[in-house]
Parts: sequence; structure tokens; C-alpha cells
Amino acid sequence: MEQTLKNLPIGIQDFESLINDGYLYVDKTALMHQLVSTGRYYFLSRPRRFGKSLLISTLKAYFLGKKDLFKGLAVEQLEQKWTVHPVLHLDLNTAKYKSPDALNQVLHETLTEWEGLYG
Repeated sequence: MEQTLKNLPIGIQDFESLINDGYLYVDKTALMHQLVSTGRYYFLSRPRRFGKSLLISTLKAYFLGKKDLFKGLAVEQLEQKWTVHPVLHLDLNTAKYKSPDALNQVLHETLTEWEGLYG
């Protein structure tokens, strides 16, 4: 039986793309479920390239109820409800903010978009 190797997700920070495009994924969703289930606040501080963006993307998919992305992963068995929650994801890596006005513009546009989505 021939086994095909999955590609390494170098530079891939989006959970949905990682799963849908068949990249190798080390399942840490049991830890994610534990993090979400404890009801505590967490400050995630790690060096660059340690998977913070991928974790946030994974949490986003989880809270949006995208159960199909978690097929075969630990959280599929751990989660019973798959309740959908509104997600406010603000990615400040999308541009360079050379002035406070540039940042304010991005924040205004993002908040306006969320207002349209969630009221």
C-alpha cells in the first residue's frame, strides 16, 4: 500500500486553507477545546512563527461552527454542541500603518463591516 505524504504548511496561517488544501496538520484541537471550555482569559505570547495566527484562525473556524473542517480531529469527538458565535477577527498584519489616521481608517472600516454583519 502506497502512502502519500502531505505537504508541510510553510507560511500557511489559515486553518481552513490548511485543511481544505490537504496540508499536514498536527492535531492540537484537544488543547484548543480545553482552552475554550475553561472559561478563563488567556494572554498568548509566543515568539514570531510559533503558530499564533494559525491558532486564532482555528479558533475562528471553531466559533463559526465549521464542524466539517474538524472531521477526524480530536475536537470532533470532544465538542457536543457546535454552537455558532459571532467572531470579530481583527488582523493588523494586513497593512503598514504609517500614521494614526491610517490605523483609524482601517479600524473604522472593520467596525463598519462588523456592524453590517452582526448589527
